[in-house]
Formats: sequence, C-alpha cells, structure tokens
Amino acid sequence: MPSVALAVTDGMLHYEMAVAVEIFGSDLTHLVDPWYDFSLCGNGPVRVGRFRLDPDHGLDHLALADTVIVPGWADTDRRPPGELVEAVRAAHAAGARVASLCTGAFVLGAAGLLDGRRATTHWAHTGELARRHPAATVDPDVLYVDNGDVLTSAGKAAAMDLCLHLVRLDHGAADANKIARRLVIPPHRDGGQAQFITTPLPAPSNHPLDDLFPWALERLDQPLTVEDLARQARMSSRQLGRHFRHLTGTTPLHWLHTQRIRHAQELLETTNATVDTVATATGMGTATTLRRHFHRSVGVPPDTYRRTFRA
Repeated sequence: MPSVALAVTDGMLHYEMAVAVEIFGSDLTHLVDPWYDFSLCGNGPVRVGRFRLDPDHGLDHLALADTVIVPGWADTDRRPPGELVEAVRAAHAAGARVASLCTGAFVLGAAGLLDGRRATTHWAHTGELARRHPAATVDPDVLYVDNGDVLTSAGKAAAMDLCLHLVRLDHGAADANKIARRLVIPPHRDGGQAQFITTPLPAPSNHPLDDLFPWALERLDQPLTVEDLARQARMSSRQLGRHFRHLTGTTPLHWLHTQRIRHAQELLETTNATVDTVATATGMGTATTLRRHFHRSVGVPPDTYRRTFRA
C-alpha cells in the first residue's frame, strides 16, 4: 500500500489541502484496492483558515512516506516556516516523491527542490516564483509539471489535476478514471492555465505610452506594425521598445499579439460571431491563422474555448 503524507502548518490554503484529503485520505478501496495509507503531518494543532487540525504525526514523519504533498502557501510574501522547509527537504532526500499544490511551490523552492527543474504555480504568482528562484524554469501556462520526483501544480482546480495524475501513475488510467467519475470531474483537462490568465493594461502613470495603449486596442483589426505604434507615440522604434519593456516586460509586437488573443477570447465568450469574423476583428486575417495562434497561446482551439467559457 503506497503511503501519502500531507504536510500542514498554520497559514496554508484549505481548498488545496481538502483536495488532497478527499482523494488520498478517503477510503476508496471499494474502487481501487489497495488504496493509499494516508497521514496528516504537522507539529501540534494547526490552524488552516477557519479550520483547526489535529495531525496524525509530526513533520518528521514526512521522511517515511512514499509521496509528500504540500498544499498552497497562503502568504507568498512571507517565507514558509523553517521546520516545514527542512522536513520537506529531508523527505525528498530520503527518497520521497514530493508534490506541491498551487503556491505550495514556494515551499519546494525554499527547500531547493526546484533548482534545475521545470515548475509551475498559480498564474498570478509565477513571476514572483521565477524571480525568487532563478535556477528553476517556471512555466506559467501548464496545469502541472511532472519531474518524476518533484511535481508542481497550477492554482486551485489544477490541484485536482495533479492529484489525479499521481493516482494515474500509481494505479493506472482505468483506476484514475474511476476516481474521476466518483468526483464528477474529467480525468484529464485539455489545455493549460494560459486560458485562465488575464492580462490587464498597465495602470496610467503619466507615461508617454499612456495614450498609446487605448489607441492600439481600438485598432486591433488593423495590420499595425512597430513603426505605426512608434509614429503614434512620437518616438523612434528603439525608444518605443525600451518604454514597452519597462512598462509591460515584453516587446511591442508580443504585447500586440497578446491583446489580439485576449480580444479573441472576449469575443468567443460574449458573442456568437463565427471564427472567421473573430479572426477579422482581431487582425488575424483568416480562421486558419487565428486557430493556429490561439491554440499555441491558449492551449486549446477557439471552438473548445468557446464551449468552456461561453457566457
């Protein structure tokens, strides 16, 4: 019977913790036998949101588990407790497979487990995770990343995706599908978290580009170039590139492409316009071009996106 230990301390997110408990801590031997030997590990009573937990074992018990799961860490601006970080590091050194859910990736990062590995977390925190752990390759688009002995998931519902992935690895696809049916969720979701990411405009700041952004957004159906943007901003293309990277972290063309994709998402969500019409309205030209760029950027085709997010 494989053993799973859930690491808990004050300041964790209750949803991700509950997902792990629901899947690994429930008695599902009527569906899959043998199931997991599950334990809740923390030093003393633990407060998670409005819930008070009484762990089965201390954090040192993590080193005895086959798989260690670290739920989301609520305050990413604050370093995780040293005792948690050390226990997770020791468990991995003892041979445990370590998986983080959502912002639990910050705990794995603090333990040095993300260095030299690909990782993800909730899209709103991927930038900070990459900044704090430059030796890791942070992917903001995927639902989860499997490095074999270290796994990370994106935010919230992606915790369920990763937990089902672990079941699939341990018991096979057929048994994982049984669990998915019991939970009334798909055993595998198409695409990544790119389809959920919002890209707000930079806040007005009396910057030379403040007027350029709305001007460009009103003309996404037109074949705008960097020269067009520079001319409207009354600066050279090189100056424009410097200002763009400072404000948005990217190039003018990449920003423009991202806005076209976001506008396409909005039209797919809120209108009945055909894919051809959406392609024209977003400056993509043809449905074929839109489908290619949309799938590459969002992870799913336009038709699939519309079925999922149609208002």
